[in-house]
Amino acid sequence: WLQAVTQKVLLRLFHTRNYLFVILHVALQAAVYAEYTWEVFVYCWELEFHLVLLLLPYLLLVGNMGCFVLCSCANPGIVTKSNHASLMKTYAYDGVLFQKGTVCATCNMEKPARSKHCSFCDICVHRFDHHCVWVNNCIGAFNAKYFFLYLFTLTVMAATIAIITATFLIQVVLLSNVMHGTYIDDQGQEHTVEILFLIQHLFLTFPRIVFMLGFVILLTLILGAYSSFNLYLALTNQTFNEWYKSRRYRYFHHLTLQPCDTQAVYRNVYTKGVWMNLKEIFKSPAVLERKKKK
Repeated sequence: WLQAVTQKVLLRLFHTRNYLFVILHVALQAAVYAEYTWEVFVYCWELEFHLVLLLLPYLLLVGNMGCFVLCSCANPGIVTKSNHASLMKTYAYDGVLFQKGTVCATCNMEKPARSKHCSFCDICVHRFDHHCVWVNNCIGAFNAKYFFLYLFTLTVMAATIAIITATFLIQVVLLSNVMHGTYIDDQGQEHTVEILFLIQHLFLTFPRIVFMLGFVILLTLILGAYSSFNLYLALTNQTFNEWYKSRRYRYFHHLTLQPCDTQAVYRNVYTKGVWMNLKEIFKSPAVLERKKKK
């Protein structure tokens, strides 16, 4: 009985749209900004940090929240009966990842090239990238630009807070001249101040600030890596879904390849050069076609 209930809860959490991760996202962001405003901003202001620098995280927050709302609420590129005919003409089938004539069993429509049925939202999405639980929406042709900007501003925001906070702590260390001091350990021996002792001293003096700094540094590294990966996908005109499927295809193709097999390996037919690929994120062919009809 307990196992059945657990499975239902997990299914509800991870296979349907819900606001759990959105709430967690907002709560973590609120906690970081509360600590930054309550302590870091005040201390930095007393140390005469430039006001523009201190206000930069708030400006980035406004931009990030705007991109978050747009990304969460915007139509990702839902394939409907009214736009199905035009979306079928947007991209050609590559014959490997996307086969002509494939019908979505749920939507009962032929899948346009580069589309996929999302099990979370229960819709087919044009130029499907992935379903993002943090914005509680699919990422597709129509909202990919908002997700790209959302991810970029979130990364810069975390990095900015990390830099300001780290600069403040360095200023405190330099002003206190603690690096030139000594301390006595439990055995009564005198030692010069080392990095480990300095970190412990700062953590005891500013526990919330140091904890927040560690969190935003980790967040910056993770977001920076993920942003770089998404930039790579954008520059090569791939979605995450296509990148994953192409890797899986190459793996299974390698396993079944015979010495006399002349079958061609997968090649991305959608790339048009770096500039045009990046331009397609912000001006999707499907979006331009939709505007023309209006």
